[in-house]
Parts: sequence; structure tokens; C-alpha cells
Amino acid sequence: TRPSAERAQATHNLEMRPETLGALTEGRQSGYRWGMTCYNRFRVLLAALLLPCAATLAVAGGDGEGAGIVTELQFPTFWVGQDSKAAPIAALIDRFNADNEGSINVVLEPNPDTDGYRTKIQTGMAVGQVPDVFVFAPGPTQFQYYASDLLLDFTDDLAGPWGDTYVAGAVAGATRDGRTKSVPFEIGVVPIWYNTELMERAGVAEFPQTMEEFWDAADQLKAAGVTPTSQMTGGTNAWTSMLWYSHIATSLGGPEVWERPLTDPLFTEAAEVLLRLYQDGNTTADAVGGDAGVSGGHYMAQDTAVFINGPWYIGRIRRDAPETHAATKLAYAPQVGDHHGFTLGFPLSNLAAANTDNPARRAAAVKFMQWLTAPANVQMITEQAGSMFALKYELGDDLDPLLQEFVRIVGNASFVGTPIFVHYPSEVILEIGQAIGAMVVGGASPADFVQMLIEANE
Repeated sequence: TRPSAERAQATHNLEMRPETLGALTEGRQSGYRWGMTCYNRFRVLLAALLLPCAATLAVAGGDGEGAGIVTELQFPTFWVGQDSKAAPIAALIDRFNADNEGSINVVLEPNPDTDGYRTKIQTGMAVGQVPDVFVFAPGPTQFQYYASDLLLDFTDDLAGPWGDTYVAGAVAGATRDGRTKSVPFEIGVVPIWYNTELMERAGVAEFPQTMEEFWDAADQLKAAGVTPTSQMTGGTNAWTSMLWYSHIATSLGGPEVWERPLTDPLFTEAAEVLLRLYQDGNTTADAVGGDAGVSGGHYMAQDTAVFINGPWYIGRIRRDAPETHAATKLAYAPQVGDHHGFTLGFPLSNLAAANTDNPARRAAAVKFMQWLTAPANVQMITEQAGSMFALKYELGDDLDPLLQEFVRIVGNASFVGTPIFVHYPSEVILEIGQAIGAMVVGGASPADFVQMLIEANE
């Protein structure tokens, strides 16, 4: 609405002030719809800038179709910073953007705190705010959003050649009521990790096969000045200890253990074994309240001899603790009940996108998903980061030795079970750390621990 002379001067000022353009760029990246954000924050400046340039300016994040329009997709993810997938994911996005220059641009939004990221996504979805594309944590709480119209439906896309690139059952595992509203991606396998050098120093020749043998080995490790296990009650799900509990319960109840009610006595028995892992110096003093950084950090520093995590941690430990990486082998959990020689696995990360009625945005999201899940690209991520994926792909001959261990442990497993968090809503998983903490400090018995989970489930 300014006179033309003033408008021309304003445009000239903007062109001469890079800090103003920087502010525009910052506003552009701060939300999931750049145009709306800029309109709210800079509507006067935006009008002055765009009016004289309308014939040549491409609108990033536009919802229309036609020449000169770039569809911008915001991609918030925790695969940044210290995450082992940070470098390959960034490289793939750069290549995608270069190949689609002038039509699609993916903007990576760093969220290095994994727990904080998942909370942010969950909170946003609860109020109907969904990123353009994002990492979807497959689980009972997240899958409930399939019933809404928040998520883009990939059912028809995956019915063609794209779906044929997946291993058997992967797409079905991401499908609810006949609709696939997230794309299978990373899978998790979480056996026992152990440091062979620390074991040998303590006189333990082989990893214990039974829990009784494990307690004997723990005593030998402590006598040699080594804390036996890494544990944790912190984070959003007490990850390491939650996986120990899942291994123990599965040894007692077998692959269908989670079909039993939590009132089954075996869940209390499993809690009794978990409690002992926290007693008598069997874990570090900071395990209560400690998060994943504490648990993994002690193992990488060779303070502890036994750890649990998945293949995605290979890149991190190879980079930050090469001596520990070289000394690490994998094993099945010590036998507690009738079942042994199994490991636990689960869909770890799916990919999802915000639903849209705009054909250009939908096509852009599908094209980006297909790019990230292309067999050659997931092979590259696996070989660089150690992650494993629900797709059919070959691995090179110079495979990381620890990743070879993962291939061996899965290939020779008597069965692949699932952890507790696959079967129960987030309220139960959030309670596990609190329940373990209460049990460890003497405020709750193993039976009370299970009761806390039952009440959370109700």
C-alpha cells in the first residue's frame, strides 16, 4: 500500500541489508510452513520485496503447481550431531536436493535430543500439528494416529514396485486396518554387547550361558575392578534396563510372553532378576537417574563390561571409542527360564509425512521417501553407520566386524522376540524408569514394580 517510490526504496534497502534477508531465512526455517510464518512476521517487508519481483521469484514451500515453484519440505530429525546416521542422511538429502533443484527442496531441521524430539512430535500430533516429513516411532501410541487424517497415506504407493523392495512382513507391520500411513525404515536388533578384553582380564573365558553363570562372572569382574553392566532409569523409557527386563521376561515366557497379562507371576520374577543387576555393585552408581549418555558412556569408556544396544550405535562407538569397538562381541542374553539363544528385534523408525490435498506436495513427499528407502541408499547408511533396515539390499565385503556380529546373531537366533515397549502404550513405558528407581532405592518391591506398570496401563 506504499507509494511506488517508497516501495522501490524499501526494496533497495532490503537488497542492501543481508541481515534482514537473514532474518527472513530464519523465519523461513522456524516453522513447517514458511510462507505463513513470513506473512505473520514480515508482511510489510515481504510485500515490498515480492511485488516488484513477482515475475521472477520462486516461492519456496508453495502449494501450487507450475514452472518456477519449489516445494519445500521441512524434515525435523534427531539423525544429526553425534548420531551415527547424521553424515549419511545429510549426504543423501544434499544429493536429493541437487537432483531435484528447482522443484523440491528438503530442509533438515536438527533436533539432536532423541527423547526431546519424540516428545515434540508426539505433542504436536496430539494437537494436530504434523511436520512435512518426519521420523515416526512405531508403537501403540503412535499408530493410533492412523485413525485420523493427519498422516499421508502411502498404501497405494507401496502396492507397486516400491513395496517389493521391502523384506517380507515389513509393510504389513506398518499397516493398520488396511492402510499404511508410515513407511517402514530402520529396524532394531538388541542383543547383549560385551567387552572381550575386560572379560579376559577378569578370567571369564566365554560369555555366560545362564544367569547363575552370569552372577559368577559378575563377581569376577568386580574383583578385577570392572563394573559388570551398564544400566539406566532415566530418559523417556529407561532404555538399557527396559531391554534387560524384556530379555529376562522373554527367557521366562518365550516369544509370546507379551500376550500374557502383567499379573502373570513371571513378570515379577523378571523384576527380581533386574533388581539384582542394580545391587551389589553390578552397575554404576549413577544408573539411577542416568540416561542413555550415562549408560553408553560407561561402556565406551570401558568402565562396564556388558551393555545392550542396537546396530545404530556401531558408528558412534567406532568413532568415539575405537578400542572398545574392537573388543566388543555380541551374545544372547543369559538363560533365566526355558528359552535361550534368541534376540529381540522391532521396527525402530518409520518415516511419515503430513497429509495434504495438494498433488505437488504429495508427490514431493513420496519421492523423498522413495529416495531415502532406495536399497542402494540404505546400504550406504548401513555400511557407514551400522544401522539395519527393513529393505532388501546387499552389503559390501568389507563390512564392519561388529555389524557382521549382528548378522550372525540374528541369523543363528532360535527366534526373534520383541521388547515390552512394542506391546504397551507410552504411559506404561514412561513408568518403567520410575518403577525401577523406586524398586532400587527400596521404595517398592518387584511385585510393586509390576503393579506400577499395571496401573499405568489402566
